[in-house]
Amino acid sequence: MNQNAEYSAVNDAVRGQFFRKVWAIITPYWRSEEKGKAWTLLIAVIALSLFSVAISVWINSWYKDFYNALQQKDEAAFWKLILYFCGIATVAILGAVYRLYLTQMLTIRWRAWLTEKHFGRWLADKNYYQLEQGGYTDNPDQRISEDLNNFTSDTLSLGIGLLRNIVSLVSFSIILWGVSGSIELFGITIPGYMFWGVLLYAVVGSWLTHLIGRRLIGLNNRQQRFEADLRFSMVRIRENAESIALYNGEPNEHRRLSNRFSMVWHNFWDIMRVSKRLTFFTSGYEQAAVIFPFILAAPRYLAGKIELGELMQISSAFGNVQDNFSWFISAYQSLASWRATCDRLLSFRQAMTDNEQRAPAIDVQNQGDALKVHNLGLDLADGRHLLTNADMTVEEGERVMLSGRSGSGKSTLLRAMGHLWPAGHGSIRLPAARYLFLPQKPYLPIGTLREALSYPQAGDTYPNERYEQVLETCRLPHLIGRLDEANHWQRMLSPGEQQRLAFARALLYAPQWLYMDEATSAMDEEDEATLYQALIDELPGLSIVSVGHRSSLKRFHPRHVRIDNGHLVDQTVTA
Repeated sequence: MNQNAEYSAVNDAVRGQFFRKVWAIITPYWRSEEKGKAWTLLIAVIALSLFSVAISVWINSWYKDFYNALQQKDEAAFWKLILYFCGIATVAILGAVYRLYLTQMLTIRWRAWLTEKHFGRWLADKNYYQLEQGGYTDNPDQRISEDLNNFTSDTLSLGIGLLRNIVSLVSFSIILWGVSGSIELFGITIPGYMFWGVLLYAVVGSWLTHLIGRRLIGLNNRQQRFEADLRFSMVRIRENAESIALYNGEPNEHRRLSNRFSMVWHNFWDIMRVSKRLTFFTSGYEQAAVIFPFILAAPRYLAGKIELGELMQISSAFGNVQDNFSWFISAYQSLASWRATCDRLLSFRQAMTDNEQRAPAIDVQNQGDALKVHNLGLDLADGRHLLTNADMTVEEGERVMLSGRSGSGKSTLLRAMGHLWPAGHGSIRLPAARYLFLPQKPYLPIGTLREALSYPQAGDTYPNERYEQVLETCRLPHLIGRLDEANHWQRMLSPGEQQRLAFARALLYAPQWLYMDEATSAMDEEDEATLYQALIDELPGLSIVSVGHRSSLKRFHPRHVRIDNGHLVDQTVTA
């Protein structure tokens, strides 16, 4: 599924259930083991937010007295009200600082909890592998890192902001209703007319804002994806710098990066155009809101029915009610960005759910003492068959070499044994014993060499002498002094050194079954022979299933199975 199709399909699927699915992301944290601290922080943040509303109401009342004192030239009242304002401002500053601090504390705790849950789910059920291989979702790293960060901060900001606006709306609507008086229009007396005026003003503004800015949701979603694709392409260049340099592939890579950035560029221009139109409207809306209350209240003030202080109080109350009614307008771009973030998280989670619920086509289980392949079929994504109704049994202690032409399905058979191949039929029974897979390109985590050797176990699993011994055995004595050096070993070591390091890892791990996919392809025959012999000598009784091409491997595998035309053909290997 390509990325645009994915976005459209997911959008169609979640459009009617969007809030229910977002709610399913939000609620688990508040029922988790951290719920006590989470609710305490949330209540404190809400209380401080409501306190800020009280401060605003307090200042609105101060406006009336202050401007009346100015109008009456009451110097004593003026200085008293200035000191009074300083007290209000001090309390307001303290409240704002701790509201921000506690909000950030809650945000990072929620993000940490969500991130750990998504780490666990992404790494479980081979999701990280299947989603990458199937192209079901793009840039999972961005979705877990950036999207979860944006989701937690934006959800809290928008949610608490909405609550604060509702409380503020109620408070200032009561004030505005009380001070605005009534007006007669076409013979009809309209009580609290300024409240109705601000309501009409905000409703029309919100509707126009949505019409102008609704494209931002899809554009923000695409912008996040295009930015992530660009970053991923640059990471790929870093990871494959040597190969690209030897190919002189810089012009090609330049074109690829330029194409990626072109997508960022054109989409950003679309965002700019929509944002420009939206900003034209919202800026005009906000500027008009400054004078609108004076226009409405001017008839009563000019008629002498209200004083300057009441006029300013009306203006302040009108501004607050207008801001509250217009929350949707001022927050529209944030809402659009939040919606795009939610869509990306939902599509990512849905892709993982689909993979988790997908019944495995090949029944792979760990049981018994022998490796048994029964009625196995392996299919490619385009429907072609690699294996058809294959059967094979490997007894404990056997060493078997799998060979065949390139593309015949040798490596695919090993992937099926590792629960990684999704298409086919039949069953595989792996022995219920300690096992290890050695792929052609070993994975070496960034960290100390000791951690790379011990992988997938912890770096302190074995004594120092054992690490030194296996490095010596695997012809890597020059690395002994670097065991505690942290580095990007996959870049530092040659392909042959990486494969020798993988053999050292196998000697440390001491499996009972070892599955190897051309694990010596980057070695010379002398190193290959030394390392195979080390496995046989140091791990007596080890069962080996190897994929390989070299005839030099035959002497280490008494049994030879070849894949020919989709069938497993058992052959006798002569020394």
